[in-house]
Amino acid sequence: MKWRLLLAFTGLLTMVLVAQDVPLVNYLRTVEGERLLASLERDAFIIAGASENLLSNEGGGGSVSNLQETIDNYSAVDGARVVVTDDQGRVVAATDPTDLPGDDFSNRPEIATALTGTPVAGERGSNTAGQPLVYVAVPVLSGPAVYGVVRITYPAVVIDERANRKSRGLVIVFVISLGGAVVAALFMASGVTSPLSRLRRSTQRVAAGAFDERADEHDGPPEVRSLARSFNSMTERIAGLVEKQRAFAGDASHQLRTPLTALRLQLERAGAMVEHDPNGARERIEAASEETERLQRLVEGLLMIARSDGTPPATDTVDVSAMVRERVEVWAPLAEERGVRLQRYAVDGLRATAVPDALEQIIDNYIDNALNVANEGDTITVTALRGQDTIGVHVIDEGPGMKPEHLDHAFDRFWRAPDAPHGGSGIGLAVVQHLAHL
Repeated sequence: MKWRLLLAFTGLLTMVLVAQDVPLVNYLRTVEGERLLASLERDAFIIAGASENLLSNEGGGGSVSNLQETIDNYSAVDGARVVVTDDQGRVVAATDPTDLPGDDFSNRPEIATALTGTPVAGERGSNTAGQPLVYVAVPVLSGPAVYGVVRITYPAVVIDERANRKSRGLVIVFVISLGGAVVAALFMASGVTSPLSRLRRSTQRVAAGAFDERADEHDGPPEVRSLARSFNSMTERIAGLVEKQRAFAGDASHQLRTPLTALRLQLERAGAMVEHDPNGARERIEAASEETERLQRLVEGLLMIARSDGTPPATDTVDVSAMVRERVEVWAPLAEERGVRLQRYAVDGLRATAVPDALEQIIDNYIDNALNVANEGDTITVTALRGQDTIGVHVIDEGPGMKPEHLDHAFDRFWRAPDAPHGGSGIGLAVVQHLAHL
């Protein structure tokens, strides 16, 4: 990913720089051409001024040798080719040895235009020079009269050379900019991908079972930090679920072993006694039936805890008053059979946000426990009252209660008080605690 980001950023910057520099190079060539033409035109007018007396025969005339020396010196410095013609377009002086005095240049377009009194400049191909030329041709004037023409030419490649010299500076800037951008892009890409790589390694370690692994929540850009926080939350939840599942598996294997062993022994004894002691065999079978019921309660409790350890179920608005009334009505026949009075005291219209089935099972567990310790003639009261910002549901019995030293263990899985009635599973209150915290 880092190299893809780097390549994308570098490619984008390259396109931007090329789109900027190519027109700039063309602009530099245009500017250099205009600058050269302006310089040549200025020099041509200076030479024209020096040629005026000679060509017009005024002020005592002038010397062709002096004019030749002037244009030779100019050509030696700038490398330009200079031709001075008379008013007929014939060569008077020239820096190129092949251009002899008297040669007719009137057929040159720029010479013909300048003889009309109009300065001209531009670029054209030349059969004689064999390459494109940049030229300037200006008339030699004395008042309104045209006495000749001064033409200065340069190879057009000179403009390209000057533009290229300045373009090299642009190339250096281009390379430096691109190099700096690559370094910056590398740092930026690393700033994004390095935290992701570390997060990936953390994910692999968690997948291998290292649930104490945590991602750095302060590393990388905000999006990566948010992802790290989510990852840590997920890891903590997975670690908690795995730990609970391990505890569940350990508890289940340990607690199921005892009733299963007792059940097997009771059935073996019943089988051995069925022929010579049918009554004893019947007692063993009844005891096995009790162990089966205990085992059923134990399994149901374990399954309830396992389900509550998973994803929290959806909550809803529960009519607490109606729920209490319904559960009391369901348990009333069993309570009456045992000689226990089951009553309720609940304010009507009590509603709370809760897991609907959880409240029902909590009330059932408490009533069941209360009936198991109640004596004939006792009263069990189920109340539902509104608090300041809560609703309290209480199951109050008249049993012996728990000893103070046992209270801390009341909700431990599979814990049973030493003096608890026979047949309990030690799972009921653990289920209640889990349901209450959903």
